[in-house]
Amino acid sequence: MKRIMLCFVICLLVIAVRGQSAGNYAIVIHGGAGVMDQKSMTPNMQAEYLAVLNRVLQVGDSVLANGGTCLDAVEKAIIIMEDSPLFNAGKGAVFTHDGLVELDASVMDGKTLKAGAIAAVRDIKNPIRVARAVMEKTEHVLLNGAGASQFAKEQGFNPVDNSYFYTEKRRKQLDELLKKEREAGVNDKHGTVGCVALDKYGNIAAGTSTGGMTNKKYGRIGDSPIIGAGTYANNETGGFSCTGHGEYYIRLGFSRDISALMEYKNLPIQEACRAEVEKLSQLGGTGGVIGLDRKGNIAMEFNTSGMFRGYIKSDGEKKVMIFK
Repeated sequence: MKRIMLCFVICLLVIAVRGQSAGNYAIVIHGGAGVMDQKSMTPNMQAEYLAVLNRVLQVGDSVLANGGTCLDAVEKAIIIMEDSPLFNAGKGAVFTHDGLVELDASVMDGKTLKAGAIAAVRDIKNPIRVARAVMEKTEHVLLNGAGASQFAKEQGFNPVDNSYFYTEKRRKQLDELLKKEREAGVNDKHGTVGCVALDKYGNIAAGTSTGGMTNKKYGRIGDSPIIGAGTYANNETGGFSCTGHGEYYIRLGFSRDISALMEYKNLPIQEACRAEVEKLSQLGGTGGVIGLDRKGNIAMEFNTSGMFRGYIKSDGEKKVMIFK
């Protein structure tokens, strides 16, 4: 009889624990990391960025709270940032050396390990949507340039003229960098938006979208559309989206390496992200990463003076930040 009672109590405890964790969700976002001077960034500018980040979190939270999938939350969150001229993705993305805008994006499903990405596209309004279509409707992972645009048209995505992405702010950045390049040889290495979401069903997805590096040449493609570099998701470990000097992230296999640290060394997500950022610093690279594991633990690590970032959890916990 005692044994039966003990089994009954254990079952009740298991049910209670599962009940506490069932339905938990979280979403974390970034809008780029870089050299941000708190003195020169006016209160109005900060408020503008924070307002958009808050709106992104509200939309993502609404998707997840109403039973939407992590992929839906990631896509909708990133679309808002792609449509905002404040970020280096979609509208307001940076210019190439030739004065055009070329966009990259990727998405990954942590449940199936399926992924989709596009690179160097000039006429796709919301690259994250097409990246998801690549994942769900083709046998491929990464489509490039004209081929990606052709696929997008076949899937019903209406093309936009490249001028849609132009903003005066980005044009001035290119002009300034071209001048500096002639004098000393420099490049702007920062920008990008990203999102990682954990849904009520315990699944994780990650996505990243960017205009890349200001003044990039020769069809340069960074880490954002490279699965395992700028984006990675695995239900068994976590999801990650990166921002920074992409060449270093590619060389490190940055986001997949974080997952490996969690898988093989059993590091908590914050420690794993921090360790990878230390590797980045040792190589001389700069940037940051956001991460989210299956328990809803959040990581937001970077080695620059700031990173536009924020998160919200199903219990209402929420933070939106810019500086360290």
